[in-house]
Amino acid sequence: MNLSAPFVARPVATTLLAIGVVLAGVVAFTQLPVSPLPQVDYPTISVQAQLPGANPETMASTVATPLERALGRIAGVTEITSSSSLGSSRITLQFDLSRNINDAATEVQSAINAARSQLPSGMPNNPTYRKVNPADAPIMVLTL
Repeated sequence: MNLSAPFVARPVATTLLAIGVVLAGVVAFTQLPVSPLPQVDYPTISVQAQLPGANPETMASTVATPLERALGRIAGVTEITSSSSLGSSRITLQFDLSRNINDAATEVQSAINAARSQLPSGMPNNPTYRKVNPADAPIMVLTL
């Protein structure tokens, strides 16, 4: 016996069954609980330093390393990442979730001031910092 034979022989019953299954699916879908992603503000601070004309190796050894040492002494730092490019170094600090970002920013400024004497004298400006929230970054960027 063919499995589809009863459905082919009774088209009205087949249509009603299909409509019933679709309606049951729609009702079940509307009853599903929806939990949005939690809003988590990761306390993160990015430090930027510039030394025009310096190659990435020089930036890493003379700018990023002293700053990393000074910033690494701040309490509550869970992760430090840095990248150096031509004339620029960026150090990203991530803190414990329980850490107040404003208090952390004050300590970052103090650490930058403490490390200033170890940085090259040719730097046009002091290193700067800004508070960032990685959760605010887009998950996808589409371009045409």
